Amino acid sequence: MATTLIKGGTVVSATGQTSADVLIDGEKIVGVLAPGSVLLGTDLAASADTVIDATGKYVIPGGIDAHTHFELPFGGTEASDSFESGTRAAAWGGTTTVVDFAVQVAGTPVPDGLAAWHEKAAGNCAIDYGFHQIIGGVDEASLAFMPKLLDEGISSYKMFMAYPGVFYSDDGQILRAMQKAAELGLLTMMHAENGPAIDVLAAQLAEAGKTTPYYHGIARAWQMEEEATHRAIMLSHLTNAPLYVVHVSAKQAVEQLAWARDRGQNVFGETCPQYLYLSLEEQLGATSKEWGDFEGAKWVCSTPLRSREEGHQDHMWQALRTNDLQMVSTDHCPFCMKGQKELGKGDFRKIPNGIGSVEHRMDLMYQGVVTGQLTLERWVELTSTTPARMFGMYGQKGVIAPGADGDVVVYDPQGHTTISAETHHMNMDHSAWEGYEIDGHVDTVLSRGKVIVDGGQYLGSKGDGRFLKRGLSQYLV
Repeated sequence: MATTLIKGGTVVSATGQTSADVLIDGEKIVGVLAPGSVLLGTDLAASADTVIDATGKYVIPGGIDAHTHFELPFGGTEASDSFESGTRAAAWGGTTTVVDFAVQVAGTPVPDGLAAWHEKAAGNCAIDYGFHQIIGGVDEASLAFMPKLLDEGISSYKMFMAYPGVFYSDDGQILRAMQKAAELGLLTMMHAENGPAIDVLAAQLAEAGKTTPYYHGIARAWQMEEEATHRAIMLSHLTNAPLYVVHVSAKQAVEQLAWARDRGQNVFGETCPQYLYLSLEEQLGATSKEWGDFEGAKWVCSTPLRSREEGHQDHMWQALRTNDLQMVSTDHCPFCMKGQKELGKGDFRKIPNGIGSVEHRMDLMYQGVVTGQLTLERWVELTSTTPARMFGMYGQKGVIAPGADGDVVVYDPQGHTTISAETHHMNMDHSAWEGYEIDGHVDTVLSRGKVIVDGGQYLGSKGDGRFLKRGLSQYLV
């Protein structure tokens, strides 16, 4: 098998950093060695088939984005990134594994939804991928299939306390699913917003003529997220089912998670880059010649952006430092402005909810290192190591160590990245991050030992990625 030596770099893990060379044989890492090591009398730099010079750069495990939505039907349209375009964009940004969501809607069999997602992804992905299972209709058939998810390598499933008529589960359904999850060891993922109350607030705003994108966030008030988060925590406590709350945006919801964790519950939370950098105030002020005050539609997502004046963004960064939040995913669910977001012109309720960030997560979080919000080690932990542990992939993914897959990113702290729709690789006609400047750059990306991005060129191929069968969560206390 071909060998690759990454030499001269600083290997960064969740627990420290060291000068080391990384040797990959075929698809696997086989050594993390002192610089310039001679192995069994052989000069590695002279004998390796490929040598990558990482001098002055960080060598980190490939990023894991554990929350994406490729080709998701939603809001009368479909997410604009396919598995092919979305995973290729992820690779450009230093992400080498994604976990997407297979979808079951009420009244349809869970295995049919799972099969549909396998069909979408198989042979199309640039990087390795796994699935969570959305259970949008909790009934006897759905509950009966949950044990079979583990046989499929799917150890986590998602429910929604929002979107009545689409994915919504009531408290009784959530209780029953959590009881089954606790029995099996499945991790329950929860979209925690009080959907029925939000729908009332949204209708009242629309009737009052308040229909611009800004009011999406007003309808989805932080109280709706805090209340639902607390309710999910209590149901988790009652059933002893581990709980993972997705896309946390309100500081009050973080406080609920911290309270539960302080009393020993297996309760976890992720946030997303948009809740660290963007705000309602900026959405309110967004305008352009083409879109006017509808410009803010590019930032419509759920949970919504929160007020900077109320301190939500600062609290999110703090929670990442203190481990009150454990991960940063993207909730990548892209829609173009033309033909998709514009479906909601004149009524924010009809704007497809979603932001595209799968290409930028590693860079945006590294900027947090530059500004002093995070350490290098915490950057790696949040974006790679904890996702691997949380979702049953650690050892194979999320670490640079012998036996792990050769998923490695060479990151240049002296490089620079400008984010723009003109240069990104996602299938979107705009960027929520237009004009953002990053003090760092993804130089080289390897997926299972194959160089797929290097020197500003994409060297991968459609179908490079394989489906990952995941084990049970390795993060429980």
